[in-house]
Amino acid sequence: MPDPHLHGTHVYRSGTGAREIRDWCGERIAAWPALAPLPVLSTGLGATRAFAAPGGDAPPVIVLGGTNFNSATSVELARVLARDRPVTLVDLPGQPGLSEGLRPRSGRAVAYGAWFDEVLPLLTARPATVLAHSLGAAVALSSKPSELVRAVVMVGPAGLTAASVNPDLMRVTLPWMIGPRDDKSTRLLDHMSGPGYTSAARGARVHPLAPWMTLVGRHCRTSLAPGPLPMECLRPWEGTPVVVATGSDDVFYSPARLHGPARRLLDAEVTVLEGAGHLAPYEQPERVTELVRSLD
Repeated sequence: MPDPHLHGTHVYRSGTGAREIRDWCGERIAAWPALAPLPVLSTGLGATRAFAAPGGDAPPVIVLGGTNFNSATSVELARVLARDRPVTLVDLPGQPGLSEGLRPRSGRAVAYGAWFDEVLPLLTARPATVLAHSLGAAVALSSKPSELVRAVVMVGPAGLTAASVNPDLMRVTLPWMIGPRDDKSTRLLDHMSGPGYTSAARGARVHPLAPWMTLVGRHCRTSLAPGPLPMECLRPWEGTPVVVATGSDDVFYSPARLHGPARRLLDAEVTVLEGAGHLAPYEQPERVTELVRSLD
């Protein structure tokens, strides 16, 4: 059961909206029969859902998604990863998806770190690489280094520096929040995508993730990216192999924004994914898989 002292905001605006979100996620996950649900995990942040797919003989990977993304939106990434290794996808409590629909009331970094400490041994019995996107990176770094984490690959990571926010972002975000439709979701997602992955570059009227983002806009209270983590969270990771990567066109965590903090805080150089935006794991799953493979 979730600890009531840790919880505050409900993710979903209504029970009907929660069902629509969960139905969409269930359909996406069911479309790949190899992706099997694990037993529901009872944690301090509430029920946690995870899904596992068999793969090759390389070390397993655990995927932690970013704000407003989850296991269902990561199915195609998981398919690519599974060519090499077993894959486990985890829905973060407090984000749209199939886990608990409540967010920690305060001290979110501490709460999420404790949550990952709790679920990690329930997800893997052998050392795994953690692949973390955006918010997922802050969650991973907030946890304690463990013998079960052999390496961490962070893509467009939150937690090392503040996300960039500018008027262009506000011009595409506010209309989506006020009256979400697929065209408004597309404008937001195009802004977050690299130049080769916008709807126009794909020759499509809408971005492939637009239906999902429209559901999120209609039914969810979205959360902001977390700020920089305190040094006491980051210093213990000095002994763990870490890859920090970001898209060359990431509007939130650009290479220039990450170079200094990555070197200073994690003694890591930033790998630049040319042509990718903030949605690099969905834009360039093959390239992201190569980052994981580089640590085998």
